[in-house]
Amino acid sequence: MHQLTGLDASFLYLETPNAPMHISGLAIYDQSTSPGGKVRFKDVIQNYSQRLQPIPAMTRKLVEVPLNLDHPYWVADGFYDPEFHIRHIALPKPGDWRQLCILISRLHARPLDRNRPLWEVYVIEGLDKVEGAPRNSFAVFTKTHHAAIDGTSGMEITAAIHDLSPDYKASREPAIVEVDRQPSSLGLLVKAQINGVRKPFRFLSVARNTVPGFARAYNATRQGKLRTAGKVPRTRFSGKVSPHRIFQAVSVDLDDIKAVKNALPGATVNDVALAIVGGALRKYLSAHDELPADSLVAMAPVNVRSDDDKTGGNIISALTVALHSDVEAPLERLKAVRDSTRDAKELVNAIGAKAMTDYSQFIPSMLTAQAARLASRWGLISRMKPTFNCVVTNVPGPAIPLYSTGARMIANYGTGPVQDGLGLFHVISSYCGQFVVSATACRDMMPDPGFYRDCLQSAIDELIAAARPARRSNKKGK
Repeated sequence: MHQLTGLDASFLYLETPNAPMHISGLAIYDQSTSPGGKVRFKDVIQNYSQRLQPIPAMTRKLVEVPLNLDHPYWVADGFYDPEFHIRHIALPKPGDWRQLCILISRLHARPLDRNRPLWEVYVIEGLDKVEGAPRNSFAVFTKTHHAAIDGTSGMEITAAIHDLSPDYKASREPAIVEVDRQPSSLGLLVKAQINGVRKPFRFLSVARNTVPGFARAYNATRQGKLRTAGKVPRTRFSGKVSPHRIFQAVSVDLDDIKAVKNALPGATVNDVALAIVGGALRKYLSAHDELPADSLVAMAPVNVRSDDDKTGGNIISALTVALHSDVEAPLERLKAVRDSTRDAKELVNAIGAKAMTDYSQFIPSMLTAQAARLASRWGLISRMKPTFNCVVTNVPGPAIPLYSTGARMIANYGTGPVQDGLGLFHVISSYCGQFVVSATACRDMMPDPGFYRDCLQSAIDELIAAARPARRSNKKGK
């Protein structure tokens, strides 16, 4: 039995009927590389069963403390039902990219069943007209609750179900699954009381370690040594979300993105990704005559997991970064983003990268869940000052091909949760030399996802074009 951390539990508390809090991945496979040139659904079930069962997050169920007096627990009862979690569907003809995006949007919008381990897998056939996918390719769409994993631990699960070659052989060894003693309601209440007594002492310990960092950051900000992202403007993504979603994505050669990075000393691939999102949002909101004068601001989650952190779940902090959507010239925007990211990192380092994770342990379980539901029901977010305009999370993938049941993965995308006040979520990923920007949004806030995809592509093309003369100038200067 394993109790959720405050940060993990917060993703349960923030979940509302309109805002499921799971993260998802979409992978497309070429089954011609598999033994016999075909992957059967029962092969997928067997592969996933063997490799997912030993992973705690895949077999644990959620057990709540009576009266929500403390954070819930993950409990494994040894029961595993692959045919509930792994499902087989197909696109209608012609099976093109637009139909795939619509299907993913609908699947992503559905909440997970809290009476089961919090994950689902959909095997999707009929991708005959998806550009870049060989005929008879299939897709796999995975959903896992954010309370169980973050982007980094999600990539570890991805690695567990893939091989480095197409030579797939099903294991005959039974999977070893942990089984916990099932807790009683009385036992959970006793644990909650013990934790309640210990919590003030833990808070004092955390405060003693973090307050000096907050003081340093505050003084440095007042003295102008550190700069914040500035005022956050209100946009169409700042209101109450509907239960409906959209999904879109663009991909480009990773070498082209690295060439843009190299055109500006000190810039990173993540800076380029933020500049792309800033440029795309500038184009999108301008077309709707809604571009604010102030720069849009993104929340950029940061992995603060150490080599000793093996528990899964969420071990993240976050940067508050200006996207500089107020800057039209692509390279000037990238330069401004580079400087803003540097300031954001210095601010987080001054406070302490794990401060947010440490303080999340003291989130009040009962009050947080009730407050989230009431705020959603009454639309309070529309009256509050925005904290961010969107999320941009970077989850780098492998540079070498991966295979599942012998089928080669040819593309990989990500989706994330949107919530009231934060109706747009970007996943930046890479795989086998491809750089991918995936976007998930509330459908009411972004009814034209195809146009936003065009805005992302245009922002990428402009940065690549602007970087060419800058790179030549840098080479001459050397």
